[in-house]
Amino acid sequence: MVTRLPAAPGVYRFADGRGRVLYIGRATSLRSRVASYWLDLRDRGHLAPMVGRVAGIRAVACASVHEAAWLERNLLAAGLPPWNRTPGGQETEVYIRLDERPAAPGLRVQYQSRPGDGLRYFGPYLGGLRARRAVTALNRILPLAEAGTRLSGARLEIARARGRNGGDREDLAGAIAAVLDRQPEAVALARTELEQVRDRAAAALAFELAAQIQDEIQALDWVTCPQRVTTGSGGDFAVHGWADGVLVSFRARAGRLTHWSQRRCQHSHAAAQLAVSPPQWAEFAQRNAELAAALLGYSSVIAT
Repeated sequence: MVTRLPAAPGVYRFADGRGRVLYIGRATSLRSRVASYWLDLRDRGHLAPMVGRVAGIRAVACASVHEAAWLERNLLAAGLPPWNRTPGGQETEVYIRLDERPAAPGLRVQYQSRPGDGLRYFGPYLGGLRARRAVTALNRILPLAEAGTRLSGARLEIARARGRNGGDREDLAGAIAAVLDRQPEAVALARTELEQVRDRAAAALAFELAAQIQDEIQALDWVTCPQRVTTGSGGDFAVHGWADGVLVSFRARAGRLTHWSQRRCQHSHAAAQLAVSPPQWAEFAQRNAELAAALLGYSSVIAT
């Protein structure tokens, strides 16, 4: 069964012979992570008794490690299986705030968004350190704070030396927003510029700075990678996918995917649920229904 898992990020769930969930975890590679429970538990020796009770493996393939981290967190917050110790991860939930006001524009990491304050918020993201590094990366190539109208002293001199002025503010803010909105061209351009700065630092033998910028690039990758199982926009909805006699269902509450279930059924019995699933989630649901069917080894003979 493990060989049917993809080498992709995701969330896995172990169940006993009666179908009761024993443990939920996340993985950078589902196949290698799940296989490790039967190869070498290392610092997870306390899970050995649980492994002996595993009779079923379920998994959800995610678009990124960040998405997998969020899905694990949401599922554990909704219900903690007996072999999980904490509600889900040690990362802090944060937002990135974009302030475009002329006096003091800039980026800031915050623990909460404040809708209605006239500012733009991106996220939520898991990991305050990663978010702060991503902000540093963006400030390095798109220094919005240098386009403020109330700069003075050394900050004003630096901005002038770099050719920055208040007229750049809208362009810089727009470029930052495009990156944080995960627009592919904007993300690729930002990453290329950071790589060039890193390489120049390395060429000048500033290896510590080059390593710091590499960390910032990885942090920017984290906040711009595909992730939609947790959003700041709210909304409740249900998502369903069917393949080879298996119906997989996900439920979102307040913009967070919090419940995941699957059952065997004929397509005719699943049709009504499939019809009301949001079309933008069709690929995610279908992909994971096919994975569920592969793991169950369920024959497609009952398909209609």
